[in-house]
Amino acid sequence: MPDPVRLTDLAVPEFSADVRAIFDVMGPMADGLRLDSDQLHAMATEQTGGLADFGPRDYAERLDLLLAAMREIDDLTPVGLLNLHTQVLQMLKNRLLLVDLLARDPAIAERDLVPPVVIAGLPRTGTTHLHNLLAAGPTFRTLPYWESVEPFPVAAEAGDPGPRRERTAQATWFADEAMPYFKRMHEMTADHVHEEIQLLANDFSTMFYETIAEVPAWRDHYLAADQTPHYAHLRLQLKALQHLDEAGAPAAGVRPQRWLLKSPQHLEQLPVLAEVFPGAAVVVTHRDPVSVVVSMATMVVYTARMHRTPVPVARIAGYWADRIETMLGTLMTDRDLLPADTSADVRFDDFMADDLGTAQAVYALAGEPVTAAAATAMAAYLAEHQRDRHGRIDYRAADIGLDPDDLRARFAAYTERFLD
Repeated sequence: MPDPVRLTDLAVPEFSADVRAIFDVMGPMADGLRLDSDQLHAMATEQTGGLADFGPRDYAERLDLLLAAMREIDDLTPVGLLNLHTQVLQMLKNRLLLVDLLARDPAIAERDLVPPVVIAGLPRTGTTHLHNLLAAGPTFRTLPYWESVEPFPVAAEAGDPGPRRERTAQATWFADEAMPYFKRMHEMTADHVHEEIQLLANDFSTMFYETIAEVPAWRDHYLAADQTPHYAHLRLQLKALQHLDEAGAPAAGVRPQRWLLKSPQHLEQLPVLAEVFPGAAVVVTHRDPVSVVVSMATMVVYTARMHRTPVPVARIAGYWADRIETMLGTLMTDRDLLPADTSADVRFDDFMADDLGTAQAVYALAGEPVTAAAATAMAAYLAEHQRDRHGRIDYRAADIGLDPDDLRARFAAYTERFLD
């Protein structure tokens, strides 16, 4: 196993000669691009073969606010502009394609949806491992990363996920080249099981944008807004994906009907989650918040090199310390609103000590049998995915301007309730 790595270039990122050469090619691709609603809408229409119906324009004000917040990012590089522009453009394309699909088959909206199983926990609390472990078997429907980015095909690619998958594979390859230590924090491949927060982003109301850019004005709007209609939009997208599953069968095989969802955002949206997905089985994960803040803030700081330089390390780390304090405070207020018979708390240390036993407990909570196929698949996943197989990061609070003692005091109430 590789030795632990301490990241020493967080503020002024260092890239290999190969990556610098790629940046030199990508930079001019940003010429003429603007974080501008009119331009983005026009490009989305062009790139979807002329589709022009984006559905109800209630999102327009939210999008304008988001774009204004992105324009405020200091030291945004040309590659960073291209990166952010591309992501927002894809979300508008996703809206066009969904509206077009619903227009061709309006019965999609009336479909039933089996109550999902939902993992709600901060990054670094074992959510990804639990998500992948549960997804290994044939019980649950999950999102591969490529599908979360491009859930709905353009007409020319209908029935063939290959082009969408290949575009995502190219993006993850480049990310691995530019951020060689990111896989030690959170492995990303085109096919890995991903969370649905990117589907939430298609309605332009989610904390997803906070993870890809420093946008405090967006955070303030998001926290003040009722997220119920946006979770309803997520539910609609899940129905549409199941419709596409059935339209593609039997060639693609019949996929499971029960969704397995996962996102840190759900921690501060438990009442909304329960209203939009009644009967959902919810698993809330917990870990020492000091470790969580330091590792998550380091990860966000590290990824910031993809769009800005220099990186304001201490400011971003402080933002995420505050943000996680807000999220966990909301969780403490709302946790008991979830029915006891369909929700459970999982401690990280307990999960690491018996990951298969934890997965079996989640199956039981969801009322699902652990079939022989599911047991075999989970055992195989564990055998092939040893913890820290890519190596570890030497996380240090001081490297990002945080004080562990201060963090420990700030999170004392949460620790006493969920970890002591």
